[in-house]
Amino acid sequence: MQKDNNISDLQLAVMRVLWRRGEAAVAEVHGDLEPERGLAPTTIATILSRLERRGLVRHSSRGRQFLYAPVVSEQEVRHSMVASLTSRLFNGDATALVSHLLKSRDIATGDLETVRRLLSASHETETDHDDS
Repeated sequence: MQKDNNISDLQLAVMRVLWRRGEAAVAEVHGDLEPERGLAPTTIATILSRLERRGLVRHSSRGRQFLYAPVVSEQEVRHSMVASLTSRLFNGDATALVSHLLKSRDIATGDLETVRRLLSASHETETDHDDS
């Protein structure tokens, strides 16, 4: 069974700092997020502690400071969150999700071409596996 890596918007912001930095102390995460979020360092510490309890980050010590590092990749979190969204809102139907995205947004021509190339490449990969 796939691990549930669904996280809140604020937790995601903290994780993005860790993914970008590789590891960071509470003060460093706070420094990165404070201009945008205006949170207290204790709030950041609490979020990191909760993420650690869930197994999404780990810490090591540097002197008297904890350094936090991600245990899961951004891709793993993205995959889990999209899978959960697809399951909850579209009864697990990925086609319905894609259809919704295409109908409800202005998709730039370049983006649509990228999607077409990805679909074509995916189809070619499936065909190659079928021929094996």
